[in-house]
Amino acid sequence: MPDRHVLDEFLAMVVSGKHDVAIEQYYAEDSTMQENLGEIRRGRDKNVARERATLARFKEVRTTCVPPVFVSGDHVVIHWIFEFVRPDGGVARIEELAHQRWAGNRIAEERFYYDPQQRTGM
Repeated sequence: MPDRHVLDEFLAMVVSGKHDVAIEQYYAEDSTMQENLGEIRRGRDKNVARERATLARFKEVRTTCVPPVFVSGDHVVIHWIFEFVRPDGGVARIEELAHQRWAGNRIAEERFYYDPQQRTGM
């Protein structure tokens, strides 16, 4: 179970737009990520690199955490809204739920649930 102050720091870092740094600092080295029923991506370093490549495609990514954040033991569920600002100024919006399993103060597993149709225009 994550300490509440650690979870709050993680949420603040993501909301500040430092998604890649949040992965570096709060995910276990052997952590996994999965989008919907897609391929499981293993390893923090690979996931940091993927996040940096995604962020580089956009002028800005605005992030909102929609309360409440649900915590039950090692499991955390977060409702996120991301607004991806393209270089032409257009905005693609994705709303998702992230289900995380924490091991102490590190995220061991994360799976994102969202409607893939939201990715149109990204």
